[in-house]
Amino acid sequence: MPLLEIRNLISGYKTVKVLHGISLDVNKDEILTIVGSNGAGKTTLLRTISGLIQAFSGEIIFEGLPIQGFEPHRVVERGIVQVPEGRQLFNYLTVRQNLQVGSHIPMARKLRKETLENIFQLFPILKERQGQLAGTLSGGEQQMLATARALMARPKLLMMDEPSWGLAPLLVRLLFETIVKINQNGCTVLLVEQHVHQALSIACRGYVLERGIIAISGKGEELLKNERLKESYLGL
Repeated sequence: MPLLEIRNLISGYKTVKVLHGISLDVNKDEILTIVGSNGAGKTTLLRTISGLIQAFSGEIIFEGLPIQGFEPHRVVERGIVQVPEGRQLFNYLTVRQNLQVGSHIPMARKLRKETLENIFQLFPILKERQGQLAGTLSGGEQQMLATARALMARPKLLMMDEPSWGLAPLLVRLLFETIVKINQNGCTVLLVEQHVHQALSIACRGYVLERGIIAISGKGEELLKNERLKESYLGL
């Protein structure tokens, strides 16, 4: 049974439909990548799963139980946490305070000390910067902090929305290496990403969204060889 099941999901904003009946699965312990052009519906999908917007119809099933209609805090309590596009840190709080905010749910609060130690092993620079205001960090450090804050909630499924946004190429490479480590530590990852080649290179499987529908799906390495994908998204 998949960890997350999306069935015939129709979603959008007010009366505007963005997703037109999509279905997909995320399996436990995998990295699943979703790619597509701007406006394809990638962020809308993540926001619908997170409960930030409500679906018009369809099913969202997590660990065998429906969660569509849940408020965002209930989705987090179930084990789904999103790293939002643009990071959305609390700039006037310190690194440590931002991390503490991430562990606000009761289960995560109890394990805060242990989780913090694991975070500092994964992101040593955050340990050095823990007393620094988040707004004074570099772009790469802010992305690390946004990811670490999400991990403080001890998610079963980590959803990342364009994490490489605004990063230099070297930092992009380091970011993808970190995503692989997070996955190897036992966290399933649902990744929405503009760097198609790098994202599919680390993915177990992938989906290509076009105008709110799934156009192509398959294993990551298979999609990288797909001629349509090469022409549309890789510029080959």
